[in-house]
Amino acid sequence: MPECPELHLASQFVNIVCKGRIFKGPVIKSEVSKLAEVDFNGEYTISAASRGKEIKLTLVPYGNGKKSANKRKPLDIVFQFGMSGRFDFDKVAEMRKHAHLNFFTKDEPRMVLSYVDPRRFGKWQVGGDWSTKRGPCVLFEYDEFRRNVLENVKNPAFNKPICECLLNQKYFNGVGNYLRSEILFRAGIPPFVSARSVLEPLTNGVTKSGVKVKKESPDVLELCHTVPQEVVNLKGGGYDPWGRDKNFAIFIGWLQCYNKPEMKNMGDHNKRTVFYCGDPGPMVPKDIQVRGVKRFPKQANVSSKKMKKDLESSSESSEEEEEEEEVLTKGKKEDEGSKAKPKLARSSTKSKSTRPSKKPKQGRSSGKLSPALSSKSAKSPAKKGQRPDRGSARSARKK
Repeated sequence: MPECPELHLASQFVNIVCKGRIFKGPVIKSEVSKLAEVDFNGEYTISAASRGKEIKLTLVPYGNGKKSANKRKPLDIVFQFGMSGRFDFDKVAEMRKHAHLNFFTKDEPRMVLSYVDPRRFGKWQVGGDWSTKRGPCVLFEYDEFRRNVLENVKNPAFNKPICECLLNQKYFNGVGNYLRSEILFRAGIPPFVSARSVLEPLTNGVTKSGVKVKKESPDVLELCHTVPQEVVNLKGGGYDPWGRDKNFAIFIGWLQCYNKPEMKNMGDHNKRTVFYCGDPGPMVPKDIQVRGVKRFPKQANVSSKKMKKDLESSSESSEEEEEEEEVLTKGKKEDEGSKAKPKLARSSTKSKSTRPSKKPKQGRSSGKLSPALSSKSAKSPAKKGQRPDRGSARSARKK
């Protein structure tokens, strides 16, 4: 499921492809989608912003600066990506199969910005705003996010294991399945310990100006902010198990815990898999479920291995360069010395290095007869189809 880094990267993508473009005509919804129609026509521009696990598209009528009696108001559309939502920008003739909401450009050749969602778990709200049920964004509202958590640490929601509490969007808006595994692993916290036992030691008291926090850095709340930032700073689109991102191998190489075969994994009380290392903690579910590792696209796996090798080789590049220079200098000296040697010496070395001829195995003919055998066969030639008389040979031996 896309998490806050993927939503932010999607908003960046929309802003890049829509910069300087004018869109025109009605917004077209697919026939299979049961979500609301977008009643917006004419010429307009598009911009995007993200907050946690939501992304907002703003449609602004083009030419609003001119004085006109019928000024149209901008329209906001808030998207939640669900399991497989994303935005694509293509030529109209190459529009994606599962494009459920489409915005068409004015220029030629006409292009289309499409909200694509193969599994259709995502949704959009026309004229909506950021959800009030979601807390501050861990990526862009860190101070508010931290204050919101520590001021409410006595809430019954924090009685749950820390791995399940991290998925509560009321307090950890933007954190999802892969982020929680990475955050807990880097913090060295078992997934099935009480969330309150982890978070209460972080505060010395709450004041009106904010929460006083112990300077034990990085703590789990700080990692909720910095780990998503690392994903955004990678060259790629973040988590993409369908292999649509050509740079997905960079993301796989960045992962330290999630979906790694050397790590342990377990389904939490909500049947969502968490990866960890070591002791899981005392609050493990009664029906422990261990699941297999997901298979990422082969191309991404191969290139991620190559990337790791490149990183390892780059750290030793200086030593390898020195060794290569030594080998080259030795090779040049050997070549100069070999050119000075006479040809007879070369042939003698070759004769020494030639392998000895293989002896024919017993019971098998080598293709040539010994002189003794050849003389016997000449004296007593056998007729075609007739076997030699063994009895006569034995009597000859006795005599």
